[in-house]
Amino acid sequence: MNARLDHRNPLVFDTHELGRRPGALQRLSRSVAAPKDFGIEGVVGVPEGAPMELELRLESVMEGVLVTGTVRATAEGECVRCLEPLHQEVAADFQEMFSYPDADDRGRPKAEPVDDAEDDEDRLFLEDGLLGLEPVLRDAVVLALPMQPVCREDCAGLCPECGINLNDDPDHHHDAVDIRWAALQGLAGSLGTGEKDNMSGAEAGVDEKQEK
Repeated sequence: MNARLDHRNPLVFDTHELGRRPGALQRLSRSVAAPKDFGIEGVVGVPEGAPMELELRLESVMEGVLVTGTVRATAEGECVRCLEPLHQEVAADFQEMFSYPDADDRGRPKAEPVDDAEDDEDRLFLEDGLLGLEPVLRDAVVLALPMQPVCREDCAGLCPECGINLNDDPDHHHDAVDIRWAALQGLAGSLGTGEKDNMSGAEAGVDEKQEK
């Protein structure tokens, strides 16, 4: 069972002033603190408590209240290339219909038909004239966030060999060594060492003969 809406919640809006006459409009601006989980976990998101700016248009229609709006906020995360912290402005548009509960001729909600119960799972309803925007805003913000956030489009990332931030040292590089040449150089070094040892032994023999 879903929790009932609390009119004290800043993301719950009262539509009684709007009324039920089709075509009636109401425009609202509101700054609210972001709830938990407004983002992609472990990647990027709007921190809990950070300000979100809302611009809303509420329109009364036959079926209920159509809400159109924009949410703006600052997301925080980590650049996937250089791993530095980042801050990114996010703006997301959304539109959602909040339906009137089905009512009988006395204005009382009807029991939901079994056949329609599954279809109603994806619908949002007004509750005593209140509508809750939190799930709508969460979906809009998450869809607007990048799956691979970067601190800037031309971020050079980290050196794959030593891990230095290439944005701080654009000219950083490592001399490429062909592993085949490296192997030959190693072999040459081994041979050179062997030759020196042989020569040292031969010289020692000559010295011994001269002493005799």
